[in-house]
This record gives sequence, C-alpha cells and structure tokens, in this order.
Amino acid sequence: MLTYALRRLLLAIPTLLLISLVIFLLVDLAPGSPMSEIPLTVPPEVRLKMIAAMGADQPVFVRYVLWLRQFFWVEPMHQVDLLFGSHIVEGQQRIISYQTRGPVFTVIGERIPQTLTVIGTAYLVGVLIAVPIGIYSAYRQYSWFDQLGTFIAMLGYSVPTFFTGVLMIVIFAIKLHWFPSIYNTSLKVTDWASLLAQIRQMALPVLVLSLFNAAEISRYTRSSMLENLGQDYVRTARAKGMGEGTVVLKHVLRNSLIPVVTVIALGIPGIFGGAIITENVFKVNGIGAALIGAIHANDLPMVQTLTFIFAVLIVVFNLIADILYGVLDPRIRYD
Repeated sequence: MLTYALRRLLLAIPTLLLISLVIFLLVDLAPGSPMSEIPLTVPPEVRLKMIAAMGADQPVFVRYVLWLRQFFWVEPMHQVDLLFGSHIVEGQQRIISYQTRGPVFTVIGERIPQTLTVIGTAYLVGVLIAVPIGIYSAYRQYSWFDQLGTFIAMLGYSVPTFFTGVLMIVIFAIKLHWFPSIYNTSLKVTDWASLLAQIRQMALPVLVLSLFNAAEISRYTRSSMLENLGQDYVRTARAKGMGEGTVVLKHVLRNSLIPVVTVIALGIPGIFGGAIITENVFKVNGIGAALIGAIHANDLPMVQTLTFIFAVLIVVFNLIADILYGVLDPRIRYD
C-alpha cells in the first residue's frame, strides 16, 4: 500500500502542474482587467507603479512561474506603503490580492475558520445522520421509515439551498424569532453566553447544509446496502448462525461503505471551498464569500489561488479514498 501511495503522489505532481497551468491561463486570459477599475484621473506614472506593484507588467509565463512559486517558497515580506495605504511586496515574494492589497494567504487564513466552523459542522452532522438512516432504510426496505426517509432525501436533494435558506430565515428568524438571520463573524466565544449565541447563529446554515448533504449520502448508503444484502456471502453468514447485527454491521456495512467513502471523501474539499450560496444567504464571511467577492472585484490572484487549492484538496482526498478501499475491503490489493 505504501508503494501504491507513493506512486499516486508522484503521478499527482504533473497532474497538479497541468491543472495549475490551466487555471492560471483561464483566469489570467479572461476578458477584463483590474487596471480597468483605476480612475482615469490617476496620473500615468502612478498607474505604471500600480501595474508594477501588482506584477501585471510581466509576461504571462513569468507571472505563472512567480504565482506557482508562492505555494512552495515564501521569503520574508517587506511591506511598503504605496497609495491609499496599500502594501506591495518587493520582488513578488508573496501573492498579493488586488482587492485587499495584502497577501492572499492572509485573507484565506482569516476566512477559513468561519468556513470550517459552519460548513465543517454541517458536513459532519450530515454524515452522522445520513449513514444510520441509509443503513436502516435498506434493512427495512419499503417500510414506513424507508418511505419517509426517501421522501425527505428527495426533497432535501432537489430543493436548492438558496430556497431552503431563505425559507428557514422566514420561518425561524422572522416569524418565530428563534435564530438570527445573519451570521455575526465578529463573535468570539469566551463564555457560556457567547457559546450559546454561536450555536444559535450556526443553527440555520448548518441545518440547511446538513439536510442537503445527508440527502445525498443517505441515498448512496441505502443503495449500496441493498446491493450487498442480496449477496451470497450474506446468506452464508446467516446460515452459519451469525447474529443479524453481526451480519449487517460487520459484513454488509463494511463492503457497502466503499462507494459511500468515495462520496464523503470527494465532498470534504467542499468544506474548505465553502458553500458559496449558503454563505451569501446567511452572510457568513467564509471562503465561499471571499471567492464571490474576488470574482466581482476581478481579483485574479485570489481566484487563481482558491481554485488551485480546491484542485489540490480534490486530488489529495481522492488518494485518501483509494487507500481506504483497501482498509474496508481486504480483497482489494495494490500490487
């Protein structure tokens, strides 16, 4: 397995390099430029300084190499005041956001805790709800529980999150006044009162996203369980006198989790990417909101960096899912 993992990691290097090149060219060569937002009253010499500060005066290939270099090599930053209090970095030693005039990774570091708190909690709750529901729905196929679970899953997966989010705000925030409609990103948890306030403001976005995630994962779990419950090894295990709990939870569930692990692993990068629609509905100042803001402001370094980070996470968690296959199913070999 170690050899397989190392081989996959080596293959991931050219894959990520190709992805990075495609991302950089698609974003960099797209119509529009951050220079178009500079007022025409700015003197030409100042405009040239601003272009040089952003590194936009370099050829495309040079900008790509400098941009890619920042992911692997960061030198000490020398900040220099230039115009309206912005900061540039000598020698392009760090990726600078056109929008915030600061290092891109500083912005990401400030936004990622909000995203992980809300989106991560929602995903964890969705998985913890979906897997047991999928298992029991398959074991009690066509029962009232299975029918109800199928209906809720279809409803949760087919209704878009922006509609569900607005509906939750209308019912629980405006009508019942149970929860706030806007997420307060400045809230710091220091005591029990602030912890309760944090839980209350997380309730609606977590409910919306966990319902959406649980709907998808529970359907995969149920389908995989049904496929394995009819296999010969299940009948053999029952004929040997094994308990029903042992047959279902030890044998059937272990083999059924392989496609479920794939869905869960591929969904984890979405936690770091943030839920763009839900974050905007509830005003969560996370990575998804940062990406939307960067697109609106034509902040190319921010868009390129976030997109490439998502690509890296997808490749990494694909590898993790492949390795978990061998742990769940001993029949899988990596020779």
